[in-house]
Amino acid sequence: MTSFDLEHLRTTDPATGLRAVGALHRLAERVEAVHVAEARAAGWSWEQIGDALGVTRQSVHAKYGKRDSGV
Repeated sequence: MTSFDLEHLRTTDPATGLRAVGALHRLAERVEAVHVAEARAAGWSWEQIGDALGVTRQSVHAKYGKRDSGV
């Protein structure tokens, strides 16, 4: 992973910074959902997915389990 200076991300306008954080969060959620679905389709358990994400199997199942009805 490339290292960069966080000073390049600073802004004097909190609204701009918070909108950027919100956009990044929404993007991360979408990317996570895609990869959780791919992992489930590949036969991964909720425990394996939780371990990969650094969360419990219960939390990842609570978040994505209802979307998993096709597996």
